[in-house]
Amino acid sequence: MTPKIIGLTGGIGSGKTTVANFFKTLGVPIYIADTEAKALMNRSKIIKRKLIKLFGEQAYIDDKLNKPFVASQIFSNQDLLQQMNAIVHPKVAKHFANWVKKQSTAYVISEAAILFENGSYKKYDYIITVVAPKEVRLKRVLKRDSSSKEKVEAIMNNQWSDNQKIELSDFVINNTNLETTKLEVGKVHKKILKRITNP
Repeated sequence: MTPKIIGLTGGIGSGKTTVANFFKTLGVPIYIADTEAKALMNRSKIIKRKLIKLFGEQAYIDDKLNKPFVASQIFSNQDLLQQMNAIVHPKVAKHFANWVKKQSTAYVISEAAILFENGSYKKYDYIITVVAPKEVRLKRVLKRDSSSKEKVEAIMNNQWSDNQKIELSDFVINNTNLETTKLEVGKVHKKILKRITNP
C-alpha cells in the first residue's frame, strides 16, 4: 500500500520543524523539502550547470552552493526565483516520489514552506498548517537567524496569511506552547490514521 502524503506547512517561524519532529517520534517518516533541495543543489551536476548559467560563476564557491549570494539574488527578484524553482523543483519532486516508494507506513509527511504559494498543495492527500502569532514567529526567527526585522517581515509579507492557509487546510496546529503542541500532534496523528482506515 502506498502511503498517503500529508503536506506540512506554515509561515516562517511558525515551528514547522518542531511539529515535524513530534510526528517523527510517532514513527512518521518526514521529508524536509528545503533540506533536500539544498542537498540536490550541491549534488546534482545538471542543477549546478543550470544555476551557474542562471546566476553566473558566483553561484558556487569550492563546488558548494553560495547560499548568501543566491539568496540575495532571488530576494527581491520574483522572475529569478521562479527560474530557479523551475530548475530545482522537478528534481526534488522526483527525489520525493522515489523516497515515498521506500516507506511502509500509513502516511508520510512532506514539510514545505511555500506549499500554497506555488500551488503544490493540490497534490497532497491532507494538509496540516502550523500557526503562531506574528510576534512569536518574529522573535523565533530573529533568535535563530542573523536576519534583520525588516527582512523577516518582508518574507512574511511574501507568504500567504495564516487565515488564507487555514481555509485550505485539513488540520491546524497552534504552536505557541511545546507541551500543547505535542498533544495537538498526537490528536492529529490519530485523526489522520482514522481517516486513512475509514475513508
